[in-house]
Amino acid sequence: MHPMLNIAVKAARRAGTIINRAAQDIDALTVSTKRHNDFVTEVDQAAELAVIQILLKAFPDHAILAEESGAQGKSDYVWIIDPLDGTTNFIHGFPQYCVSIGLQHKGAMTQAVVYDPGRNELFTATRGHGAYLNDRRMRVSKRTQLEDSLIGTGFPFRDFKHMNEYVTTLRKVMAQTVGVRRAGAAALDLAYVAAGRLDGFWEMGLSPWDMAAGSLLIQESGGLVGDFDGDSGYLDSGRIVAGAPKVFRHLLQIVSAHRPAEPGDRKTARAAG
Repeated sequence: MHPMLNIAVKAARRAGTIINRAAQDIDALTVSTKRHNDFVTEVDQAAELAVIQILLKAFPDHAILAEESGAQGKSDYVWIIDPLDGTTNFIHGFPQYCVSIGLQHKGAMTQAVVYDPGRNELFTATRGHGAYLNDRRMRVSKRTQLEDSLIGTGFPFRDFKHMNEYVTTLRKVMAQTVGVRRAGAAALDLAYVAAGRLDGFWEMGLSPWDMAAGSLLIQESGGLVGDFDGDSGYLDSGRIVAGAPKVFRHLLQIVSAHRPAEPGDRKTARAAG
């Protein structure tokens, strides 16, 4: 295991221990609302602090981009952290949440850890060296047809201005696949694509820490990841499509055809031109 990945795994496991301990008495949690339908608990904050302490002890010159504490430091190396993706699930006792840690070097993702502490499933990847689930090599599914595929997604939950476009896409995907799943933790959904449990995934309105680690897991498992144009701007746009290669292309066709236009994107430029 790459030395940097090794430290990230140590950090993810430490956060997982904090999360598992808190999961035994969820009713004792203090829950705050950041904005509509967006929650934070002291578990998110304690897990994030533990992750950052371990990473910065090993790599004091590296920068951090974390969900709860934001950006700190300047470096070619940036750790992108979600200490508890799926907080809403967690506070309801719905067992679908994870720790997500990714390392970006000069703009490219190079290390990834997604850890599901409830199931003790550790998804890891190093750029150019493949992806693993608990030490077993992961590959995306072999499915090639959308009609054979199980697709993951995330519903809009904070910002509903693009709900109509989303529902149109959802209707099309539901009609052309064996099913759609919405489990509520995007980082874990992306890990499931890498493991072949989902054949594809799409969502919009995400943050970098939702996608950073999962995107590398998929690429190192032989899958494809893109924004709604099929390009590499998903960490900036918050819009992601992912999947086994042929499923990705079929899914992207549907998603790009019905996606909401935003100022400066290609769809808007074409319409204006």
